[in-house]
Amino acid sequence: MSEAGKRVRKAAKAAARPAAEFRIPATLPPRNVFLSRVRRASTYALALVLVTLAVGIIGYHELEDISWLDSFHQSALLLSGMGPVVEMTSVAGKLFDGIYALFCGIILLAATGLLFAPVLHRILHRFHIEDSA
Repeated sequence: MSEAGKRVRKAAKAAARPAAEFRIPATLPPRNVFLSRVRRASTYALALVLVTLAVGIIGYHELEDISWLDSFHQSALLLSGMGPVVEMTSVAGKLFDGIYALFCGIILLAATGLLFAPVLHRILHRFHIEDSA
């Protein structure tokens, strides 16, 4: 039998193996591993929010000439989903405001997903362990 034929047969055997032959851990990872995953996800979510907030603060301050505090206030309210506070007067400010508002909605969803990912991961592992037992 040729070398290619042997590889095809070996691949077919591997594909036909039942799922029970694959190694499934019988227990959940320890709590400290879970907490380190939560900490890492929280750090990523916080960094994402802070970078987005900084972009908004700088954008509003430069494009609309509002104070740093008002820029922070406008950015923070948009990022939290509350809506704009200051009325934009320039065309560039209105464009930035619209794009930043849409971007903040996406960031809000992404940060929420990052925060809940380790918890959902652990829950799904628990269900998988209960099913395999």
